[in-house]
Amino acid sequence: MLLPIYLYGHPVLRKEAEPIEAADNNEELKKLIADMWETMYNSEGVGLAAPQIGKSIQLVVLDGSALAEKFPECENSRMCLINPEIEPAEGAELVSLEEGCLSVPGLSETVKRPDRIVMNWLDENFEEHEQEFHGFLARIIQHECDHLIGKVYVDRISPIRKQLIKSKLNNIVRGRVACDYRTKAATSKR
Repeated sequence: MLLPIYLYGHPVLRKEAEPIEAADNNEELKKLIADMWETMYNSEGVGLAAPQIGKSIQLVVLDGSALAEKFPECENSRMCLINPEIEPAEGAELVSLEEGCLSVPGLSETVKRPDRIVMNWLDENFEEHEQEFHGFLARIIQHECDHLIGKVYVDRISPIRKQLIKSKLNNIVRGRVACDYRTKAATSKR
C-alpha cells in the first residue's frame, strides 16, 4: 500500500524515533516494511525512514542500486535497517555533496558528511549485522538515519544558506509543493 510521505515541518520528523523490540517482529511490522518499499520505489527515492511515513520508530529501507552507474558502491545495496547505529569509520574524511529528500521536495543542498561509516543494525529478520560503508552509500545511510534522530538534511547546511531557501521551506510546511507522490504537510490550506 502506498503511504503518504510527511513533509518538512511536520512534528513527527523532529521526534527521536523509538527502538523496535524483538517482540515487535510480527506480521504488522512485515506489512509496514513492504509498504515502505512500495512507497519508496513509487516515489523514486533511494531511502525512506519510518518518520517520513508518520511512524516514530527506528526503521529504514534503502536501495541505492539505481545510482550504481555513477556510484558503484551503491550496486546491490537494498537493505532494511532496524535500530541502526552509525559512527564515522577510522580515518573518515568530511565530503560535501548534494542531497535531496522526499520530505523536502524540489530542493537539494550541499551537505558535509563523513565519507566512511561503520554501522550496526538488525535486518528485517532481526539478524544482527556490522559493516563498513563508504562513498555515496554511506551518505544515503547517514541521511536516512538522521530522520531517526529528528533531523533533516537542511539542518546540516549553513544558516545563511538556510535563510536563502526559507520561503521554499515555508511553502513545503504549508503543503504548497507539487509532488508525484502522496504527501502530508504540517499545515495545509487545501
